[in-house]
Formats: sequence, C-alpha cells, structure tokens
Amino acid sequence: MSQAAGDPLKVTGIDFLREQNTRLHRTGDYNNGSLIVRRGQPFELKLTLSRELNNNDNVTLQLSVGEKPMQSNGTLLSMKARSGQTDQPWNAKICQANGKECRIVVTSPADAIIGKYLLNVITGPSVYTPDKKFVYVLFNPWCEADSVFMPGDAERAEYVLNDTGYLYVGSTKMIRGRPWNFGQFEEDVLDCCMYLLDKSQLKPKAKKDPVIISRAMSALVNSEDDRGVVFASWSGKYTGGTPPLAWTGSVPILQQYYRTKKSVLFGQCWVFSGVLTTVMRSLGIPARSVTNFASAHDTEENLKVDIYLNENGGKMENLTTDSIWNFHVWNDVWMKRPDLPKGFDGWQAIDATPQEKSQGIYQCGPTPVNAIRKGEVYLPYDSKFVFAEVNADRVFWLVKNVDGKETYTKLREETKVIGKSISTKAVGKDTREDITGQYKFPEDSPEERKAVETACSYLQSNNLGICEVTPAPEPLKANLKLGMEGEKELWPGQPIELNLLITNESAGSWTVHLAASCQLESYTGKVEASLATIKQTVQTKDKAVNSIPLKIPADAYLKALTSVEDELLVNVNIIAEVQETNEKLTEELSLTFKYPPLKVEMADTAKINQDFTCAFIFKNTLCIPLENCKLHVEGLGIFTMETFDQGNIAPGGIFKSKIVCAPRRAGLKKIVAKLNSTQLKGITVEKIISITE
Repeated sequence: MSQAAGDPLKVTGIDFLREQNTRLHRTGDYNNGSLIVRRGQPFELKLTLSRELNNNDNVTLQLSVGEKPMQSNGTLLSMKARSGQTDQPWNAKICQANGKECRIVVTSPADAIIGKYLLNVITGPSVYTPDKKFVYVLFNPWCEADSVFMPGDAERAEYVLNDTGYLYVGSTKMIRGRPWNFGQFEEDVLDCCMYLLDKSQLKPKAKKDPVIISRAMSALVNSEDDRGVVFASWSGKYTGGTPPLAWTGSVPILQQYYRTKKSVLFGQCWVFSGVLTTVMRSLGIPARSVTNFASAHDTEENLKVDIYLNENGGKMENLTTDSIWNFHVWNDVWMKRPDLPKGFDGWQAIDATPQEKSQGIYQCGPTPVNAIRKGEVYLPYDSKFVFAEVNADRVFWLVKNVDGKETYTKLREETKVIGKSISTKAVGKDTREDITGQYKFPEDSPEERKAVETACSYLQSNNLGICEVTPAPEPLKANLKLGMEGEKELWPGQPIELNLLITNESAGSWTVHLAASCQLESYTGKVEASLATIKQTVQTKDKAVNSIPLKIPADAYLKALTSVEDELLVNVNIIAEVQETNEKLTEELSLTFKYPPLKVEMADTAKINQDFTCAFIFKNTLCIPLENCKLHVEGLGIFTMETFDQGNIAPGGIFKSKIVCAPRRAGLKKIVAKLNSTQLKGITVEKIISITE
C-alpha cells in the first residue's frame, strides 16, 4: 500500500553504496561489512523512503562517536540534508531525489575525529537505524588538508596500502630482510585498532590528531602499563606463548588480542614494530618499519654507551647498564607537526618496544626525524633517546682487580660505530632502502659535527660536563692492528676455527699481552654463554703479522645455542696491552650462523575460489639432528597462519608439507613460511602468487 503525501515520512532502507564509496576512498580491501571512509572527502548514501519527498519534509543524518556523544565536543553530529548549509565542517545534502529514493552526499572535515560512528536517520518523529549501523572514519593521506597528507601515489601505495613487507635484522655486516605480513585489511584488525583507540581514553579533540594518536598507540602496542597488545620478553624461554621468532605477521596477534582482550605472548622489537606499522596503516597514517643497526640504548642520556670488559676480554654484564643492540626496529609515521616550529613535518619516529619510560609510561615518540638529524633534541617527544640510539659513542673499559679494589681503565672510545645502515623497505620494490642520510649527516661532515654540538648543548643542562667533545687520540707508538681471519659465517654443528691477528704496522718489535674472550650473545648484546678465553704473550717484529689460533668444538656452543629460543651469534672481544708503551688496544668481532634453505613449490597463478596446492620442502644438510621442528605458514587473503609440527629431522633428512587452499581475493598475494627448531631459528621463505578472477 503506497503512502499518501500527508503521511509521516519514514526511511525503509539505506544503501551505503559500498562499491562506489570504497573505490573513491581506497578502502575496498578492508575485510569488514561496514562502510569505511576517509576524512575530508565526500561519500554518498542512498535512502529508500516510505513515499516521495515533499518540500516541507526534513531529513536529518545523525552521527555519533564514543560512549557519551555530545554536540558540545563534536561527538554528536546532526546534519539537515535539506538546509543547504554546506559551510559546516560536517554537512549533508540531497543531491538527487527520484520517486521513493534519494541520494545524500555527506562531507566530513579533514580534521574529523577518527573512529566508529553510529548512523541514525531522523525524519520527523521517526528514527531509522540501519543493520550495518556503523561508519568508520579514517585518516586520509590523499587529502591535502589532512595533516597526514602524503604526496606521491607510489609512496601512498607503499606506506598506507601495502599489506606485506620486510623487517630488516642481522648485523651491519650481514643484513637480512625478514618477510612480515602487516595485514592491515584483514578481519578484526581495524576493529582491534578502534578498540585500542577507545582504550586510550583520549579526549575527542585528541582523536583528530595523528601526533597524539601515534604516541598513544606506541604505548598500547606493548603490554606494559595498560595491558596492551604484545607482551615483551627476551628471556629465551617462551613456554605458554609463541616465541618471538615464530610470528610471520601482525594479523594473528591483533586478532587474538581483539578476541581475548589479553596481551599476546611474546614479542621482541621487530614484532612491536610490525604490529605498530599494521595499526598505523589500518587507521590511515602512512607508516614504515625502520631498522637501526648497532643501536645504542643509553640509559644515562650522556650520549655514551659504556662496555666493561674483564681481564680476559669478557663482557661484564653486572656493570653494563647501557647496551648496544645488533639491530633495533622501530617505526616512522608521516604527518605535519603544527605543535612544533617550522621545518619538522614529514617522518616522525615512534617506538612500541618497552625500553625506557616517557612521561611515566612505556611509550616513545613521535619525534621528527629531521630534529634527530639536526640535533634539536629539545623537541617532543623523546628526541634525546632516539638521538642517542643513532649517535652515541661506544666506550670500552678494562676492569682490573688491584689489591682488592676494582680499577677502571678506558681502552678506547669509538665515535663512528653506532647508528649504521638505517634501513626500510623501498617504495614499490622488494629491496632494502638505506635511509641513514635522513637520520644523520655524513660522519665527520661540518653539519654532523654541528648536530652533535647542538644535541650536547641541550643534554648538558641535565648532565653537566659529561657531553665533552673527546679529543682525537694521540697516534700509538706501537702501531698495531687487531683482526681475525676465518669463516665469518658458521654452520651449526661445525667447530669454530678462527685466527686472531696482530699486525705490526710500525718499525719496531713489541711485547704484547693478548687476552681474548669468545661469547654467545643475543641480538640485544646479552651474554648467553662464555665459550673460550685465550691469554697469550706475543713478540711482534717489524711489519710482521702474528696469528693466534682459536678453536672451539661444536659441543662447547651447541648446548647454549639449544637452551634458548632466540637467535644467537658469536662475539669475540680482544684486548692487547703493549708492555713497552703501556698502550692498550681492543677489538670486537662477530660471527653469525647460517642455515640450510626452506623451499616453496607452487604455481605462479591461481583462480579465485579455486583450490591450489602449496608445498614446503626442507632438507637438513647439517651434521646434527634438528629437534622440535615447527613450520609456520601464512598467506594473506588465502589462508590464516597455520603451524605444522615436523618433529625431529636427522642429518640428511627431508620433509615436505602441503597445504591446499582457495584464495578469497584477487591480486598479487604473498605466502610466507618460517621454520624454527631447537637448533635453528627463523629460516624464512616467501613466494608471490598472482590470483585472477
């Protein structure tokens, strides 16, 4: 029965025109039934009505966000679609009326509150709430008026829309790209971000601001203080949870957290960074994971990292509060900084790994990368800490026991070893981009010296006199060089066979007391085991090279290697004291383990919703058995993370695992697999497959 013109107007249905809106707003990849739009850009709704519109009918769209919506703080919005008021920040206008249908264009401001808005349509006394009643409003890097606007389609495609990438790990001399699935469009991921936004308890005005939101998320991605997403552990024992090295991406972590509301066990720096990149990209803030090699953790804010060695060259952990991590992974996010002086827009560093408290809780950033580069460390937030991570000096101290007292002798101070090969995934390519130049000027350039002087001038007010510029050391009378020859990469199960070298580059002979210590360490510099020490006195002749063999059987390190679930490396510290001149030299060298490859076999193309087979093959080419082998595989848009228990694999043994799957989404998709065992950690492989309609 049709309604007469005088009957009250009712809305009988809403079409969110998802296909059209999500294409224009670039939100079509989100696996979410609701409408997702970006702020500062219009979107359309199609209303079905109980009758044709009359001139005196009122149609009001009401959007509300948060627990207690109020007009006074912008969380309750009423837009009269027939008022012609398009000068309001949020406005709605009927753009087409055709019989019982009408189209309404809704425009949001470029600084709208980010969140999940409830939609109601009011027509006279009637209120209509659609089934899919929420509209998600995200940041808009495509909108010039949004403070996260990023010029360049390729950059936006990488830093906002790319759901896979790499986290760079290893050491300065051996950089490895570890594949990581960010998966910002997967089921429940955006809802988890919205839950975190609510959990942050930020005021409505703060939920417009990417500076405040990114800082809050750097706190919420770790579990400290606020029972956030990931629980940090470097213990080496990960029973009751997932070892940090087992994760292949952020999706299972965020899904588990959203479903249980409990922190997920366990994470280390690359996990925190991977999850934070996902959260930022999901909300629409351009983000990248960044790795700093030889990263300083300076606890005293004096730009010095003090390493204490005993008389054998072994690292003394009880004295060493500062540390140098082989690598540390944090994030850059892209935004304007209207809260700062001019010149600090663009990339900002944030870090979710809980290292040091900032304003009472474990959070870090955003600090402008340009402020780090220029040494402007007074700028918020946490720029002193990040500046030290890439610029601190490393100081070695020799600790001796003389007549029952500990004496400290400075062995050497190094100014160019921290903050190396700062890395991120390149735009549009699966290669590493070195962004060290964005964080610091070239070593020894006038600009670099000025930046360090600037930073010291701000640090000095806290630590008077500590930030003194170290004079260049006088040339050594005994011009000796310490080094090492032998394999820099080690197959687990093989003995460590090295030669320590003393090269005499001066004309003269010297008596050298040499001490060397070989230790097994984690990537954070934590000593897991001492493997060997050498003490020897060597006579060096003119221009000669002395070689001291260091041989460690595999049994000496395998027990320690298998006792922790982290990846370890071998570190060698050498101290040489020249008897005639009392000069002291020191050198630190490291060796990494290498592993047999994991292979993947599958077709290059597959069709949507049609089964295809993917096989993972591994051959143990080592001389030792591999125990408790677990294969973790994940393919975004194809299958969720699965774990295969492979048991033990004898030397020469082979396993082959198959997975049959039907892709749900078209496009280029990536399958990532990772193999962990008691002996080997984090063997990774990836393969791209093209899914067609």
